[in-house]
Amino acid sequence: MAERPPPEETSEGARLVIPELSPVVLIGVSSSGKSTFARQHFRPTEVLSSDACRALVSDDENSLEATTDAFEVLHAIAAKRLARGRLTVVDATNVQPDARRPLVALARAHYVQPVAIVFDLPEKLCQERSRQRPDRDFGPRVIRRQAEALRRSRRGLQRGGF
Repeated sequence: MAERPPPEETSEGARLVIPELSPVVLIGVSSSGKSTFARQHFRPTEVLSSDACRALVSDDENSLEATTDAFEVLHAIAAKRLARGRLTVVDATNVQPDARRPLVALARAHYVQPVAIVFDLPEKLCQERSRQRPDRDFGPRVIRRQAEALRRSRRGLQRGGF
């Protein structure tokens, strides 16, 4: 197995220590910084982005019609990586328990423990960041719904397998 770089320090000085073999599930509303964090802390080959998978199947990373196919691709790649003993980071909102269940099931199928990293930023900040992204035009109601789903499901993460 390739040697990993030493654990990173976060902006608060805390060390980020991730098991070598685990699905790392990034959880947070759109524009909360999940993709930026993934780029800063993980190798590009370790990160599976739902947006990138949407682009793979539809040529449009924002195509909601491609979501089901995109997640089939993402889960298939995650399964192959875990079977090969590779760290796998899932970059998607994952704010609802139903979105996380297949990832927990994949972890169990490969006898590893899934890790959740939650991005619980103020909704107002995420709304502001989203307005600055020219590729996102879904409006504030989507982020509001995602933030509500995150608040409702956060307490159940451990019960949900993380």
